[in-house]
Amino acid sequence: MRYLMVIWMMAVAGTVTAREIVSLNKGWRFTMGYETRKNVYAEVNLPHTWNRDALAGKADYYRGVGNYEKRVKVPGTWAGKRVFLRFKGVNSVANVFVNGRHVGEHRGGYTAFAFEITGRVKAGEEFGLLVRVNNALQLDVMPLVGDFNMYGGIYRDAEMVAVESAHVSLMDYGSPGVYVTTGEATAERATGSARVLVSGAAGEEATVRARVLDAGGREVCRRERGVRCDGGTSEVTMELEVERPRLWQGREDPYLYAVEVEVRSEGGVDRVRERWGIRRFEVDAERGFFLNGRRVQLRGVCRHQDRAELGNALLPMHHREDMEIMREMGANAARLAHYPQDRLVHELCDEYGFVVWAEIPFVGPGGYRDKGFVDQESFRANGRQQLRELIRQNYNHPSICFWGLFNELKEEGDNPLEYLRELQELARQEDPSRLTTGASNQGGALNRVTDLIAWNLYFGWYGGKPSSIGAWADRAREEYAGVPVGISEYGAGGSILHQEESPSQPSANSYWHPEGWQAYFHEEHWKAIDERPFLWGTFAWNMFDFGAAHRTEGEIDGKNDKGLVTFDRKVKKDAFYFYKANWNKEEPFAHIAGRRGPAGPRVKVYSNCREVELLVNGRSLGKRRGDRGIFSWEGVALVPGPNRVTARARGAADDTVVFFSEPGSN
Repeated sequence: MRYLMVIWMMAVAGTVTAREIVSLNKGWRFTMGYETRKNVYAEVNLPHTWNRDALAGKADYYRGVGNYEKRVKVPGTWAGKRVFLRFKGVNSVANVFVNGRHVGEHRGGYTAFAFEITGRVKAGEEFGLLVRVNNALQLDVMPLVGDFNMYGGIYRDAEMVAVESAHVSLMDYGSPGVYVTTGEATAERATGSARVLVSGAAGEEATVRARVLDAGGREVCRRERGVRCDGGTSEVTMELEVERPRLWQGREDPYLYAVEVEVRSEGGVDRVRERWGIRRFEVDAERGFFLNGRRVQLRGVCRHQDRAELGNALLPMHHREDMEIMREMGANAARLAHYPQDRLVHELCDEYGFVVWAEIPFVGPGGYRDKGFVDQESFRANGRQQLRELIRQNYNHPSICFWGLFNELKEEGDNPLEYLRELQELARQEDPSRLTTGASNQGGALNRVTDLIAWNLYFGWYGGKPSSIGAWADRAREEYAGVPVGISEYGAGGSILHQEESPSQPSANSYWHPEGWQAYFHEEHWKAIDERPFLWGTFAWNMFDFGAAHRTEGEIDGKNDKGLVTFDRKVKKDAFYFYKANWNKEEPFAHIAGRRGPAGPRVKVYSNCREVELLVNGRSLGKRRGDRGIFSWEGVALVPGPNRVTARARGAADDTVVFFSEPGSN
């Protein structure tokens, strides 16, 4: 009889709606922290940042307190449920109040967090919600410094969540409460485990079920276990197995399974679904990166999360657009610099097949005066917290292969070396399945702490010549024998407004950043990189222009213009098409470079086709074979006035540009 009762109870529970989520994005009243007038506020929706002033190149943009207030109605159907507030990103310190009472504080601007408010609110009634946000510099919150804007605000989604008494925990460092680990991963068989954190009342019994679903929703594995809750968090681990799995093969085949976890109790059911990309990888100091046993040259780019007019308050469509532009160029790897980015970004990297380097905001001074590390326990604790959050919140993304622990730190003053070793040990404890790395810009013991190491290098921009990158790589390979070395940043400024007939190396700190030099810089760098397969990964800096309010250079103050695409994503610079010619072999195209500049006797075309023909005013100047996607014609004669120049490649759409030539210029 008891057995039949349990079956009936579970059947009833199966009809109960799983966790419910209410968006909190709309209808906030916003005031700056210094506002004292009553009933004076701006009505805003999330995502939101108050730092439009940073986008105007105002170096002393407002870094202080902002207040977000709203009334929230708790659905009447939530009686008896546990209720949580969850924020996806608030920069950088958030204090949350419900009906005037403090709920909790979160320190760190780039990771999600949750607070339970059960007992503070009632089903069917409204409550007052206040979030006080502070983006002022604080010496115990990462980052302390950075060559990017630290926009204040609730700039990612916020929501209210209702779950049953027994549920998948929402309180484990902002994680989904489900951790899927891959064991064996071959074409014949895959094994793994699903570790589930269950929260419930003391003595409450529940059944935990894990199902593996293929991309079509077909169940390929099911496991089930019972658990008796202890009033805190209980851990349940179930072994998974998939016969003849389809592996996650990066850009070539980013196939994704799903692991659906249910916690069923007398009260009802809670359900969480996480993706599972079955893959294995390794890095060799001489042969580079291997995915599922096959060598893959990591052709990477770096990405900041902001854009013109919006700052960091992006919508899903903006993240998707960025990923699509990266896909078009042919990139297969991304360094998400210099902080954890939105969960959607990682999901899209899973879908597109980008291999990802994700990192904490442990950012050093680079060439600036400030310090990136203060040797006090509160700073160390915050770094440990942010590292745990980064790893636990993003553990299930197959795209992530590398955890980044630092960027451009210095062993001066408060030396971060011992602390970095502590972070390395913590990262290996949290996730032994992935490798750690760092982005260095100098020598020293810091370079030998992480599993891999890479450098931020700017030969041909901050001094030196672009071709010097090859000699540097050879020296690094010898000096760090047995340690995989890579390039975490390389790039040059480039303005579509700055054009010259024969590009020459400019001063990086000047207001002259010609687009043609940027393209030449990347041509020379890629040639050297492509000839050195021992580099485990290389990441162009940057995919997009981004905000840096303190910069006074290039076409406009307040912007770093090293992007391959403009800040508003409207113009793909010539260097973008150079990489597309070398990295994207699936979409035939031709692109006439220098199209925004003065007409000259040399015409350069980027194309991924074997042969390109050039026509000037309808007359063919012949076909050329390219070298690394570069095709050129010398001594091109133009007539005074407009000249119609067309690049034609088999299987690709023609590219036509009208150049205007002044009398006597040719």
